[in-house]
This record gives sequence, C-alpha cells and structure tokens, in this order.
Amino acid sequence: MTNNIDEIKISKVVINIGVGKSGEPLEKAKSIIREICGQTPVTTFAKKALRELGIQKNTPIGVKTTIRKEIAHETLKKLLIACDNRVPKRSFDRTGNFSFGVKEHIEIPGTKYNPDLGIWGMDVCVALEKIGYGVKRRKIRPSVVGKRQQITKDEAINYATEKLGIIVDE
Repeated sequence: MTNNIDEIKISKVVINIGVGKSGEPLEKAKSIIREICGQTPVTTFAKKALRELGIQKNTPIGVKTTIRKEIAHETLKKLLIACDNRVPKRSFDRTGNFSFGVKEHIEIPGTKYNPDLGIWGMDVCVALEKIGYGVKRRKIRPSVVGKRQQITKDEAINYATEKLGIIVDE
C-alpha cells in the first residue's frame, strides 16, 4: 500500500533557447517557443559582459518559458520524442530534477520546418516534486520540508523510467 504523500509529480518544465544576441534571431526563437507550447516566452538578459563574444551587460540574449500542470506533461512527452526518449544518468541531480537538450526543434512532433525561422536547439529542464512540497514555497507561513518529502536521484530516475518511459543511459 502506497501513501499518497509519496507520489511524485512534475512541478514545472522550463524551455530555454539561448540566442546570444538581440534583434531578429530573438524574435525567431520567440515564435518557435510559441509554436511548441502555445505560451508567450519571456526574454532573458545577460548578467555580465563578455567582451570576447561581444555581449554587453543587460542585453537580451535568449528566451524561455515555464509550463506547469497538464500542458507540461503533454509538452514533455513531445520533447522527449525529439531526443529518442534517452536521457543520460548524469542529467539527473541530487534533488530530483533533470535536464536534456533538443538539438533541432524540427524533430519535435507537430512542428514543421519554416525556412524563415531556421533550425534552433533548446534546453529543457524538468523539476519533480512530491505532493506537499509546496509548503516550502508558499507565501504565508512557509515551512521546512522534511527528508521524506525530498526526492532523491534514484527516485527521480525510477519515476522517469516508469511514468515517462525514458531510457536512462549510464
């Protein structure tokens, strides 16, 4: 008999496209994220200046969006198909999160190649949590979460293989 409080769920999925410069490439990346998940992305800015790359501080260099609930689960299934449902074991961290990359966005089911946009890669970060973990983030009376409510690396790998159908490579 399993306890409902031990059930693991997807907290959020963050999709990020790093462009490196502002202007037209940034707008193309925004339209690709809109096409994939149907949400308007936000612009990310450079935290420090990198003279070698020609990046100044506080200039727009990428776009990202955060997806939650059922839309996150559906979008994650599509994104995993683009990487053949394979995620390396080193992509899982100690706290139950994992990340992977999609090399070309045209590999995602439901997206078509548009010559005006080109081909873009993206980073996908998935945060897992157990039910009841939200007491740590709430605004009113946040509380410390016990060890039982924290997800280990092995629990995250088991959830990914059983529920999401991911093949974990060594």
